[in-house]
Amino acid sequence: MGDGFKSGFVSIIGRPNVGKSTLINTLMGERLNIISDKPQTTRNTIRCILTHDNYQIVFLDTPGIHKPKHKLGEYMVNEAVKSLKGVDVTVVLIDASSTFGSGDIYVIESVKNIKAKKILALNKIDKISKKDLEGVLARITLYQDNFDSIVPISAKMGENTSELIQEIVKYLPEGPMYFPKDMLTDVPERFIIAEYIREKILLLTREEVPHGTAVEVTYMKEREDRDLIDIEATIYCEKESHKRIIIGKQGSMLKAIGSKARVDIENLLNCQVNLQLWVKVKRDWRDSLSALKALGYR
Repeated sequence: MGDGFKSGFVSIIGRPNVGKSTLINTLMGERLNIISDKPQTTRNTIRCILTHDNYQIVFLDTPGIHKPKHKLGEYMVNEAVKSLKGVDVTVVLIDASSTFGSGDIYVIESVKNIKAKKILALNKIDKISKKDLEGVLARITLYQDNFDSIVPISAKMGENTSELIQEIVKYLPEGPMYFPKDMLTDVPERFIIAEYIREKILLLTREEVPHGTAVEVTYMKEREDRDLIDIEATIYCEKESHKRIIIGKQGSMLKAIGSKARVDIENLLNCQVNLQLWVKVKRDWRDSLSALKALGYR
């Protein structure tokens, strides 16, 4: 590591479903964070570490800022707000393809007085015309003084994401390498595995079911006689009717969730996996402090 090495912490914030996790996965070149088309997919602040020869960026992927309806929602918003403290750069992500509204203004105002350098990233430009993008830029003129840079991007298509990295690095201070160069995230494998399973629930189930679920990996051990890892996980939901939906007719939904999750888990662990899933009802767990703590939302 020579002179001029830059390093720092970068928080990415925005409303739910603006593409924060997709952006980080694209920047990292790895699928570390789960994504879905359902809002409030991300529940925890997750650190992802991008290391190159002359810089190390520690990204903080945060839950979407929204009006909470339960204690889990309060936890998620608090996680997002906490991520603004002590970072070097804050990237505010806005969905340029949707109407610029009060939710976006609230997020922009929330970073107005923080000391970190601020970048406004206008995401999903692949979904709109150049003329529409010019209209979006015109509407945010009132707020452009809040930011050091404005970068239109498409996280999904990778458009202008290298330019965003350049802007981030420009604002980073010279500093040490905080994490080993081959480290991609600071969360344990069990957390990522539980998130992969929850992602498949988000993908395959409907209506209110996905938001009322949590996943806990209860057992994980490599077999001594072969290259295979046994994993057991419990899916918690809030109602018996939700449990029936998650299990499905003759266990068909649970089988589909496990089958899809196992592919991602085997890619993560580079090993065969025997995945066993159970479903339990934990009523109103999203409004129970003890249940939230037990499930890792501290």
